[in-house]
Amino acid sequence: MPGTLIAVDVVRMTILCGGVLPVETNSSGNAGTPSILPTMTPAIPILARAQHALTEFFRLEAAAGIVLMLAAALALVCANSSLAETYQAFRHLALGSQLLEWWVNDGLMAVFFLLVSLEIKREVVSGQLSSRSQLVLPVVCAAAGVALPALLYAALNHADAGAMRGWAVPTATDIAFALGVLALLGARVPLGMKLLLSTIAVTDDLIAILIIAVFYSQGLQWPMLAGAALVTVAMWLLNQRKVTRLAPYLVLGAVLWFLVLKSGVHATLAGVVTGLMIPHVDKANAIDDAVEYSPLETLEHALHPWVAFVILPLFAFVNAGLALGKFTAEDLHAPLPLGIALGLVLGKPLGIVGAALLLRALKIARFPEGMDLRAMLGLGLLCGIGFTMSLFIAGLAFAGQPLHYNESVLGVLGASVLAALLGCAWLWGVLPRKAAG
Repeated sequence: MPGTLIAVDVVRMTILCGGVLPVETNSSGNAGTPSILPTMTPAIPILARAQHALTEFFRLEAAAGIVLMLAAALALVCANSSLAETYQAFRHLALGSQLLEWWVNDGLMAVFFLLVSLEIKREVVSGQLSSRSQLVLPVVCAAAGVALPALLYAALNHADAGAMRGWAVPTATDIAFALGVLALLGARVPLGMKLLLSTIAVTDDLIAILIIAVFYSQGLQWPMLAGAALVTVAMWLLNQRKVTRLAPYLVLGAVLWFLVLKSGVHATLAGVVTGLMIPHVDKANAIDDAVEYSPLETLEHALHPWVAFVILPLFAFVNAGLALGKFTAEDLHAPLPLGIALGLVLGKPLGIVGAALLLRALKIARFPEGMDLRAMLGLGLLCGIGFTMSLFIAGLAFAGQPLHYNESVLGVLGASVLAALLGCAWLWGVLPRKAAG
């Protein structure tokens, strides 16, 4: 959940620390686990500047997660009280030729996907996803955490073709929401857990982007797609010519958004493409990446607070206001919401923990420092908080199907709350009273 917002300077921490992997030793002092085995824990000592950047990131994300929870709770209160009519009038407020709900879901969420794309590119180029040793554990865990929830959902809904459009709803993780829950545990949470959760969520977002592009595009307009391709080539040429001013990319990105909107592909994918075209550090020059100017990081840093504290809370407020009075006890056990709930609450932790155990047994990867099997299970439970990306995919999957959409929102909200409660309670019981990292 997606969300998944990574600190602007996390990459600098990785670079400055040199990416050294610690060697485990046994009681006799001999080397144990080979040092080539990957770890999600940065080398020690951590430089003060990098440590401060990382601390600021998790503080910001935790605060954003709490704001996101409050926005969703406020939407539910409004939708189930005397404010219901006012709430619906706000959602359907006309702004130009479109409603507020459309501008949030198709317009502002393109900015969210732009930020996600920037983060993914930075992590792949020079961050936590830049080397095989750092890549294996989060990528395999994320893939398993996507596949198993989808299979559980399909097992319950395979007989309903309409409901099967929502197979991807329970595959996402909301990083802001999850880190907001982790914040409740304070310093007891090891740094390795926060890094692994963040990296799994980044990979989740990448998978979600591919799913949206492949499975939720319809009525393609090829002239508009051709125009979008030309704009993309223009941004690529700017990148190749090492143009570092952001203005040309952003102007072309706005044009790309319009063309993609008219093409039949969801408009938010224009944000993804634009983010991938923004230049990062130049690996070919002699400037240290830790100090080189990066247009990507500049834009990421500027967008981060707006996305975290304005766009995502507004999205949650507009989309989470479900009138619960219309549902009966039988509706709670319907295959669609039940499939989403089982996928997020059961499929996510089983997929993630199972993949981590398999990698450890094969000596391909080990758990991050400060984490054992019990902590890994708690992390898996928190990854079941789908929320933002799950609601977004539900809106795409069930457009024009209000019954299925309402059931999917019920499943997402219920499962996300349950996953948060279970994950927090479990980690509260198993994490040591002092910080493990």
